[in-house]
Amino acid sequence: MIEVSSHHARPSSPTKPTVYVVDDDAAVLGSLRFLLETDGFAVRTFRSGTALLNASGAPGADCYVIDYKMPDINGIELAGRLRQSDSETPVILITGYPDENISARAAAAGVKDVVLKPLLDENLLKRIRRAIQDHPRA
Repeated sequence: MIEVSSHHARPSSPTKPTVYVVDDDAAVLGSLRFLLETDGFAVRTFRSGTALLNASGAPGADCYVIDYKMPDINGIELAGRLRQSDSETPVILITGYPDENISARAAAAGVKDVVLKPLLDENLLKRIRRAIQDHPRA
């Protein structure tokens, strides 16, 4: 049995980084899960920002991949909320709705990178690997 003492607990397998993916589109969640698991990541998916914020009892994430446009809370607001309790874990925002201010607003909320849909393949994998490498968990 794994006992989790804090939000910053490592997954049971230290060789397999954990990525939390938040997107309201089930097809995107499924394809990102497949992409990330194929590349060797452990993946936990959430259909909304609220679902992520309400999750408990799980090992902490090594990286968050969050969709920008969701019905309950947008990805930038979610990143800001995560920063209040977890200031170290990198956040990567994915969006199919780019605008000129999104990168600046995302950076202000502590987002490491913004990746445009539908280009969620090797580009996203590289950014996740770099984010985890730049911010290893204790």
